[in-house]
Amino acid sequence: MTKDLRENRTVTAILLNMLLAAASLFVNGFGVYLTIQANLGAAPWDVLNLGLSKSLGILYGNASIAVSLTILFIDILLREPIGIAMFIDAIVVGKSVDFFNWIQAVPACDSLLTGIPVMIAGLVILAYTQYGYMIASLGCGPRDTLLVGLAKRAGKIPIGAVSIALLSTATLIGWLLGGPVGIGTVICAFATGPIMQTAFRTVRFDATGVKHQRLRDSFRVICSK
Repeated sequence: MTKDLRENRTVTAILLNMLLAAASLFVNGFGVYLTIQANLGAAPWDVLNLGLSKSLGILYGNASIAVSLTILFIDILLREPIGIAMFIDAIVVGKSVDFFNWIQAVPACDSLLTGIPVMIAGLVILAYTQYGYMIASLGCGPRDTLLVGLAKRAGKIPIGAVSIALLSTATLIGWLLGGPVGIGTVICAFATGPIMQTAFRTVRFDATGVKHQRLRDSFRVICSK
C-alpha cells in the first residue's frame, strides 16, 4: 500500500479506502450472522440489537443502525475523533446481517457440536475483516471509539474494566428486551480479543500504528480537488 493510499492523501485514495471498508464490513456482517446462527446466545452488542429488534418488531439491521448511530452521537458529544468509515460501519454491518438472513445462508444450529464451530468461524471472520476495515484508516467503529472515550474519562480504572462494564450494560439491557443470552455470549466476550490478536499477528498488523483520518480532514482533501 502506497503512502498516499495509506494516509488518504487524495480523493482516489479516500474512495478506494471507503470501498475497502465497505467490502470488509459487509463480510464482517457475515461473521456476525454466523455468531447469531450458532444459536448459543449472541455477542453482547448483538444481544442488545436482537432484543431491540424483538421488542420493536423491526429488522436486526434497523436495530443495529439505531444503536450504532446513537453511540456515534455519544462519540461526537465526547469529542472523540470521527471518521467516514464510522458511518459506513453503522449502516453496512447491520444490513449485511439482514441480507444473509434474507437468503438464509446458514441454518440455525441445534446443538453445541455444530454451534461452537460456527461461532468460532464467525469470530475468525470478524477478526480478519476488522483488519481489512482498519487498514482503510478512515476511523474506528462507533463502539470502539466509545470504549476509548469512556476509558479516557474513567481516571485510574483500567480500560479492561471499562470494557466489561460497557459490555455488561449492553447485555443486560438486551436481555431485558428479550435478546438471547447463553454460553455463546460468554464465548464472544472472552474469545473475541484473543482471536483478533492472533489474526492480526498472522498478517503482521499493528492496530495501534494506524493513524485514522478524521472526517473534517477527509472533507478537506475532497473539497480541495
